[in-house]
Formats: sequence, structure tokens, C-alpha cells
Amino acid sequence: MLKKSLFSLISIVILISVILTSMSIYTLYSKKKLSVDPKLKEISGIEFDKFKRLWAINDGGNEAKLYRLNEDGSIAKEVLVTNAKNIDWEDMTQNDFGHFFLGDFGNNNQERKWLTIYKIENPIDIKTDTTEAEIIKFTYPELDGSPITPDKRNFDLEAFVAFGRHLYLFTKNRTEPFDGITNLYKVGDHAANFDAQLIDSFKTCTTMEKLCWITSAALSPDRTKLVLLDSTSIWLFENFTGDKFFSGDVSRIDLGIVTQKEAITFYDENTIVFTDEEFKGIGGNAYVIKLDEVKKTIIKKVPTASD
Repeated sequence: MLKKSLFSLISIVILISVILTSMSIYTLYSKKKLSVDPKLKEISGIEFDKFKRLWAINDGGNEAKLYRLNEDGSIAKEVLVTNAKNIDWEDMTQNDFGHFFLGDFGNNNQERKWLTIYKIENPIDIKTDTTEAEIIKFTYPELDGSPITPDKRNFDLEAFVAFGRHLYLFTKNRTEPFDGITNLYKVGDHAANFDAQLIDSFKTCTTMEKLCWITSAALSPDRTKLVLLDSTSIWLFENFTGDKFFSGDVSRIDLGIVTQKEAITFYDENTIVFTDEEFKGIGGNAYVIKLDEVKKTIIKKVPTASD
């Protein structure tokens, strides 16, 4: 009798697990828009130009190129940045003038002291298959040559946005034990050598680094909404003041199963596009969500005068 009850319990647990997994898979793949060209299997940054055409970059070790995609995910154009290297390209953003910024600032082992951002002309003005970049360099003042203890390993970077005349950098936390904090740094948006200025921080979760470390960021076209991406979620920040991005309302949007989600951007004020890298036949897609349709879990709500 005991053995039969135990078998029944195990069967129920397995059934619940299968149902939850199926729901999680549906949560992600119901948002799928297209599969990305296999040449972009390590897609790490995306951005729409002023003509609403999607551009993408690959992760480190690939060519120093931008790729413009057709609506079916195939490659329409390749542009080589002639004075750049792709050591570890991790994200892409643009300013109000449409200049693109390519972040060569991946720092997995926390060993790169000087990191690079390439600023290029508005892609709609690139008439050939090459362009040249303005080069922005920065370092973290905290990296003074002293050994970095495991609990301070928060100098990897995969996410940034352009706001005003500055670039804002969100770290990918690699602390041990993992504390879930992404630090926000600030540098200028023009060619120079900068000391990155630490201005704020935000805690995602502490369950497991691969579930909640930040891999991309984007601002809405009107600069009123910020999103941060991790493997399972989008973190939405609204009603903030100036560049105090974490000062307003915070919501979390569940994206279902864990995939290597590495790039996010806004198509318009209400529409978000994000992508994941292809790994063993899983991923390699672009997904779309509408903010006015998706379920949001409120993490923080700032009281208003009427509350």
C-alpha cells in the first residue's frame, strides 16, 4: 500500500513538472516572430534604425560587422567596421541622432582593464559595406591592479543605453556568492578615455546567476521606459526621474523557459523585440511582446500624490 502511494505521488509530481515545463515553453515560443539567419547564431545586440529596419551584431570572436536583417530574419546587408575588433561585442544602442554604439566590453574573467565602445554614423547614411568608428575607451576606477576577491567580481558588462550625452552601463554580476546586483556606471558618448562613474545599483534575484544576470538593455524611443533582459525575464522601469532609472516603478515580465537571451530593443513605445542565441538547436529566434498586452508582476510601485 505504501509503495503504491509513493508511486502515485511520484507520478503526480512528474505530471505537474511536465505541465509547468510545457507552460514555460509556451510562454516563450508564443512570442516568437522569426528565426534569425544562422550566421547570427551568437547574436548579442539588436537595434532598429530610423527606417525601422533591424540591425544586429554577433558576440566576441566573430567579424567586426553589423548585419541588417530582412523581415524573414535573413541577412540583407553586412557592414564592416574597418577600425574595430570584435574582442567581445555584447550590446548595441543608439542616441537621439541615430548614431549606433557597439559595446566591446565583455569582461568574463574581469581581466580587461580598458574596454571599448565603437560609435558609428547613423546606419541609414552608410552607403557602402564599410564604415569607420569613433572610439570611446573606459575603465573602472575600482580596478586598481589589486586582486579582485570573488565577492567583488562585478566588472563584466553586456548591457548599455544612450541617454542625453552619456552612455549608461549595466554590469553582468559574477560575484561568488551571487548577490544579484547589477551596478550602473556612466561614461561620455564621445571619443575619449573615461573613468566609469558608479551612480546606482539594482538587485534582480539571488537564486542562480544564469537566471538573473543582465545581458542587454534598451530605452524606449521617447526615453520614458527602460528594460533590462536576463535569461527568464524582462525588468521594466517606468516613471523615473532623469537618469535615476531605478527611482520609479519596477515590473517583471516572465519570458518562460531559460534560453540564452542576449539582446533587446524597442520597436516603438509599446513593442519590444528580444533575441536569443542558438545553442544545440534551441533558440536563434526573435520574439515580440506588447507592453499593453503582457502580464507584469509589480516589484516596486512609487506612491503618487493622489495615493
